[in-house]
Amino acid sequence: MNLVGKAVLVTGASRGLGQALMATFARRGARVVGVARHAAELEAAAAPLRAEGLEVHTLAFDVGDKEAIYPLVGAATALVGPVDVLVNNASTLGPTPLQLLLDTACEDLQRALEVNVVGPFRLTKAVAGSMVVRGGGLVLNITSDAAVSAYPRWGAYSVSKGALEHLSRIWAAELEGTGVRFLNVDPGEMDTRMYRDAMPDADFTQLQRPEAVAARIVAWVEGRAESLSSGSRLEATKLEAA
Repeated sequence: MNLVGKAVLVTGASRGLGQALMATFARRGARVVGVARHAAELEAAAAPLRAEGLEVHTLAFDVGDKEAIYPLVGAATALVGPVDVLVNNASTLGPTPLQLLLDTACEDLQRALEVNVVGPFRLTKAVAGSMVVRGGGLVLNITSDAAVSAYPRWGAYSVSKGALEHLSRIWAAELEGTGVRFLNVDPGEMDTRMYRDAMPDADFTQLQRPEAVAARIVAWVEGRAESLSSGSRLEATKLEAA
């Protein structure tokens, strides 16, 4: 996919992998809209990119809020046109320290599902129709190894990411032949605030940098994304060897 001039929407863009993806897509010539809940943090992430002369816009919305989705997509479309690439990156762990399921409040599980599954569903629903009409588009759902492995205390997050992956596969099956493609991307363990919140005793020196992971993901989107079946699961740590 040639990213020059493409309209890219990245959620969770104020820090971590989302910020790195926003920057990397913009540097590859895309017109990028970054979304996050906190306007000041998001603007701080975007300002240096604009100083480079890149087209980066920011919108402060909560993807877990049903009422935010259509205003968000409408505002993004007004800024950069119909979305060509949607990156569902925004996620919540739930309360930290991470809790056993027996200690997890129903409201905390519900919030994880709203942000990590229902939000991406609503965003995809809001942009996929236009993608179908235009004959193409790409939805990247950022997932985790917690979607496929049962780690104690990761319950709310794990359940939500497992559901997100299967949601992506269903979207792929239902939109097969339309030109709209879906990929689940597992970035691996990275030195991010989320990982530090989840694993405060980890050796952070051994973790990947989000910028390096974003570079591999975007390079794959540019060069080889169409080589995978829609709905596939991709591990970013294997991309350099692929």
